[in-house]
Amino acid sequence: MDASIKNNVASSIAHIYVCNKLIIKMLHHAINVMSSEAEFFTIRCGINQATYLHGISKIIVVMDSIHAAKKIFNPSSHPLQKHAAFILNDLREFFTHHQENTIKFWKCPSKSK
Repeated sequence: MDASIKNNVASSIAHIYVCNKLIIKMLHHAINVMSSEAEFFTIRCGINQATYLHGISKIIVVMDSIHAAKKIFNPSSHPLQKHAAFILNDLREFFTHHQENTIKFWKCPSKSK
């Protein structure tokens, strides 16, 4: 997952792989949003898609900003709390299906190849 802003237009992209095979690629554009809002939206869309795919038991979110991921689990009030609530609802249902289901957040700086 990645999000960036150029010329006041935010672009977010999420790739969903199953067994190293790309099955979904989502690209969204929005104007007049903060980069953290674009990051949250990208996380939200990716997790939403992954949790509703049949047979998915492990989700790995690879992103360049772990700071945004930490806000998802922050119970205090913040401007992106609405997105966090949707993400947490999807994850609650994902974990309810099977106790073995897992999610991991990996940091991979954009500069890395």
